[in-house]
Amino acid sequence: MSAATATAATTTPAAADARIPLRGHLRHTSALIRRNLLWIKQDPESMFDALLMPVIFTLLFVYVFGGSIGQALGGGQDGYVQYVIPGMIAMMSMSLSQGVGTGFSQDFNSGVMDRFRSLPIGRGSVLFAKIAVELARMLFATTVLMIVAVLVGFHINHWGGLFAAVGLSAVFASSIMWVFLTLGVTLKNAQSVQAMGFLVLFPLQFGSSIFAPTNSMPGWLQAFTDYNPLSTLADAARGLMVGGPVAHDLWVTLGWSVAITAVAAPYAIHKFRTKS
Repeated sequence: MSAATATAATTTPAAADARIPLRGHLRHTSALIRRNLLWIKQDPESMFDALLMPVIFTLLFVYVFGGSIGQALGGGQDGYVQYVIPGMIAMMSMSLSQGVGTGFSQDFNSGVMDRFRSLPIGRGSVLFAKIAVELARMLFATTVLMIVAVLVGFHINHWGGLFAAVGLSAVFASSIMWVFLTLGVTLKNAQSVQAMGFLVLFPLQFGSSIFAPTNSMPGWLQAFTDYNPLSTLADAARGLMVGGPVAHDLWVTLGWSVAITAVAAPYAIHKFRTKS
């Protein structure tokens, strides 16, 4: 075996990444973002969830549950609209994050990822590009949500608070996407990722303050909601957009985002580099 062959054989993906400068990583990420956006353009049906989910959930919760829950809040349906819309921004950040894992798994099973890993590009660029495009989808869904919210009677009291709430949701969503990327790498197919995502999403969303106050829940469930990051995200968004306490929920949500990213991001990148 020649020296050049031996060197190539012992080169690890991490070493290959280390030789790529930051500008190269940014260029690769931009190219992959463009590739993912072109794929969406060619398959517009992939945007149906981002378009329809905020419409369906808003109409469902406002007109089916809004009257009864709104009475409990003391403000009727109009009061419930002011309560639930900020919470639904938090819900969008979690629900659409699942798409990054299913899409990642589909790319592996179709052979696209094998092609990417054979190219001299940064391995992390593939993951960051996926997250960037999913964040764009989330912002699109949030825009649709706010249009429908205004139509059903939501009053935007603080425009600056609205943008801050969306930004906070994007930060939290980006951290959760690393978890779903890990699932996309480790599980065999997109159906498995979707099923596992449902098991994660369902208790977090409904065991929170997104759709209803938690003070009427059993004590053990309230203990869960106190540590549920979706509750603190929803309450922070509510305080920013409608008014009320913000600082505690804001810092707790940011703390969760940093902790999840610190654990999940290195593991997702490692699994991607070493997946056979």
